[in-house]
Amino acid sequence: MLIGALKPRNRRKLPQRIWRLPSVNWRRMATAVAFFALATFAAYGLIFALDQPIRIVSIEGRFQRVSPVQVEQAVSGSLEQGFMSVDLDEVRERVEALPWVDQARVQRRWPHGLKVDVTEQVAAARWGKTGLLNMRGELFLEDARHVPPELPRLTGPVGSEWQVAQRYLSAQGRLIEAGTRLAALELDARGAWQLELANGVSVRLGRRQVDERLDRFIQTALVVMSGRAAEIDYVDMRYTNGFAIGWKRPRGVASRGSAPRNAPTASAPRSPA
Repeated sequence: MLIGALKPRNRRKLPQRIWRLPSVNWRRMATAVAFFALATFAAYGLIFALDQPIRIVSIEGRFQRVSPVQVEQAVSGSLEQGFMSVDLDEVRERVEALPWVDQARVQRRWPHGLKVDVTEQVAAARWGKTGLLNMRGELFLEDARHVPPELPRLTGPVGSEWQVAQRYLSAQGRLIEAGTRLAALELDARGAWQLELANGVSVRLGRRQVDERLDRFIQTALVVMSGRAAEIDYVDMRYTNGFAIGWKRPRGVASRGSAPRNAPTASAPRSPA
């Protein structure tokens, strides 16, 4: 039996896709490029026209430690630049590098001037022998020629300025409420704290439980000291349940063989810390 040959089925031919580049409106593109170039040229032309030499420098602020002449000299290094090309941040940094300058604000003043507002540092405390701290506890002057004697004296290791300043502010507030004032505060290399009151009495707080010991001093030792501060050399609060008072040497007593009389007010360990 013969089998007839199968006829192939009709297959649809897929249309061939022709990829073509998108048409470009060269005229519109040329117009956009020309407009951009014209705008850029106009902007640079305007900047060039406005970039005139700086002729006037206005200096404002309350000057006590800094003179306007010092500020003018600091700014003069940037006056070679034009009104628009001058770097305001650079001018500000030059002014703030001056001693006793806390902050500076620099603005352009049309058409060819600069305005410089200067804020001076406010000395809040002495640091060591010749350093000065501002209100933020920052050491802004390490070797001051004139140190106001009325400022409190703060002392501590390098880098501890902010820590000592914060401790001073905290202690000063509590002592003022108790009727006395803090004249000096010291943090030694071992981490021990010592106060000096305005009446000359030293208060040893040690390294541990500093806030608790200060509270105990205000609540107990300060009451005992009432009326006798002139006779007291120091108060040692480094004891667990009490404190000790070191009395000044009476007048007329020979220094040989004499020693301050300590008066512990409660049982205490032999080695306070």
